[in-house]
Amino acid sequence: MASIGFIGLGIMGKPMAGHLIKGGHSLFLHSRSGVPADLVALGGSALASPREVAQYADIIITMLPDTPDVEKVLFGDDGVVESLAAHSDQSKIIVDMSSISPLETRKFATRINVLGHDYVDAPVSGGDVGAQNAALTIMVGSSAAVFDKIKPVLGLMGKTVTHVGENGAGQICKVANQIIVSATIEAVAEALLFASKAGADPEKVRQALMGGFAASRVLEVHGERMIDRRFEPGFRIELHQKDLNIALASAAALGVSLPNTASVRELFSACLAHGGAKWDNSAIVKMLEKLANHEIHKHPE
Repeated sequence: MASIGFIGLGIMGKPMAGHLIKGGHSLFLHSRSGVPADLVALGGSALASPREVAQYADIIITMLPDTPDVEKVLFGDDGVVESLAAHSDQSKIIVDMSSISPLETRKFATRINVLGHDYVDAPVSGGDVGAQNAALTIMVGSSAAVFDKIKPVLGLMGKTVTHVGENGAGQICKVANQIIVSATIEAVAEALLFASKAGADPEKVRQALMGGFAASRVLEVHGERMIDRRFEPGFRIELHQKDLNIALASAAALGVSLPNTASVRELFSACLAHGGAKWDNSAIVKMLEKLANHEIHKHPE
């Protein structure tokens, strides 16, 4: 059993850390909002800083909102690196499971490697439901040897664990995932809004489409949320917009055009302007409804 540090215990990180504790690992925990009491009750140890977590753990996992948050936890005051520098004789593994910039990820990996430690980018897909059910899709960027070491640990949190390539490849895969997911959510919103305004029952339309080539997990889950008007997260719009910002910035650096991604980001920006930062990403439909002056609704039975 490994000694594991887990930094970032929000809507995703908390259940993920819980699975590791239940899997028999020793967990050293830190979160800027405080360590949840139920994780301590399960056997986790609450520590005061990322530096302390890295002092006690052989594998240090981060699950944080954005690139600057990861940089601060790793390289800031009382950060992970302060402990790594003092333990250069003992190789440790940093596993960042956040969704952050692929370009910055490669820089972070280089800075960790110089100190004699290993770095892994392992972002996830599957949302809070996947985290709670240990059913996440995990996309891994690391050396093959390091992947073999950490795969059993990742397997306690995810249903599908794929080694995509070297450092940065996991984050590149996550950006691709977010491009597809965001475009699909917007397409589902358009389709259900069209069906509703044209006079068909959107729930019955959704059921019919689930039996054909248009079927998808997004149509199943987010389509239902749109029809039932359930916009609690889930995956917050402010975080999905952040991911699309990363996608578009990375694409610009590569000279790649992502026009649909840019359009969806603007709809997310409109949601933010209407106070929707904390809405589930399925609430993108609200902006399309405003333009159509029509709200999706079920037909009475």
